[in-house]
Amino acid sequence: MNKNGFSKSLTIATGLTLLIGAPASSHAESVSQEVMRAPTPVSPMPLLKADPLPDYFAGLDYTDEQKAEIARIRHNIDARRRAVEGDDRLTQDQKDAMILGYTRLENGEIFKVLTPVQRRQVRQRLEARREAGQPAQKKRRAETKPSQAN
Repeated sequence: MNKNGFSKSLTIATGLTLLIGAPASSHAESVSQEVMRAPTPVSPMPLLKADPLPDYFAGLDYTDEQKAEIARIRHNIDARRRAVEGDDRLTQDQKDAMILGYTRLENGEIFKVLTPVQRRQVRQRLEARREAGQPAQKKRRAETKPSQAN
């Protein structure tokens, strides 16, 4: 019984060694080279340079410490955006998505720097925008729903 368990272990180890050490087939190499040579499609849309949402932080009275921290946050996020813009491995859609993500990250980090009073002001601005956008959203939903004539 012990001998049988050893032979199973040896068989498995040998199989794994062959799989790991086996050279890739010529078909797999040619496919991977074709994939690597394929150009990435580029969308004609420009990069999202500005925040697509209104600046909810405008008009707030910041302390000097808040200003310094916000400047640091914006500098770090701008560096990340520039890195994404210069990355040739990404498609334009991927770049746009990452830049939008960095914008949201920036807004979240800035929100953490705010005082409770400033946070309430920003929340009120967001709520006002949502309420203003609800009738338009309902209208668009009604237009896109298929008519149900019986």
